[in-house]
Amino acid sequence: MFARHRNTLFMFDFRKKNKFDFGFVSPGDDSDIEISRVGRESRNGLFTESLRLFRDIFLILVVFVLFGVFVVQPVVVEGTSMVPELHDGERLLVNKLVYYKIQSVSWGHISRGDIIVFWYPKEPDKSYVKRVIGLPGETVEVRNGKVIIDGQELNEAYLDYEHNQALPSFAAKKVDDHYYFVMGDNRDNSSDSRYWGLVPEKYVYGKAFFRYWKPSEIGFIEHGTYNVPEVDNIDDIRADRDE
Repeated sequence: MFARHRNTLFMFDFRKKNKFDFGFVSPGDDSDIEISRVGRESRNGLFTESLRLFRDIFLILVVFVLFGVFVVQPVVVEGTSMVPELHDGERLLVNKLVYYKIQSVSWGHISRGDIIVFWYPKEPDKSYVKRVIGLPGETVEVRNGKVIIDGQELNEAYLDYEHNQALPSFAAKKVDDHYYFVMGDNRDNSSDSRYWGLVPEKYVYGKAFFRYWKPSEIGFIEHGTYNVPEVDNIDDIRADRDE
């Protein structure tokens, strides 16, 4: 009896292996069941996210490159010809949109008092930073250190006595179309249009608008205010820039 009882239990256990396991789900049970393989999907998801990250970084770099080529460029001030407004070693941001002469906005074209960065006409591999004094069509003269525009003395509140004591005089000069008459704020120590002539418009590659170094001087650059009105002869579209 005991042995038979054990055998019966053994046979019962063996048959249990052929019974249906209610905890198992087969794809064949329902055609709508979707089988997910977590390991494979995790790898695919990581690869996809890596591609998206690479794409975003690439697009950001492209935007920065285009921004630097067409919109803003950093420059370093060398020398003291623009003292007291600018000092040696300061870092500036230059607005390059002035190249396209968008007359409808102040940052899109060059006005009197703007501090511009340009290629030195005598040596185009060098760049200078000066302030625009005379515009196309105007006649500029210097009498005893005073700037005369079309017969009217120009008020320049940004100049200081310490750097303007020589008070030289220069003959009147007509500013041609697509040219500018520029001067440094340190009139006693500035190589500018008084000595070597006008700056061609096509040599101007930017207008300084912000100083980001040194920390104590961070901020927007001062634009002069004047009593002499500007000659309105600038087109919205840059014309004859290769002349």
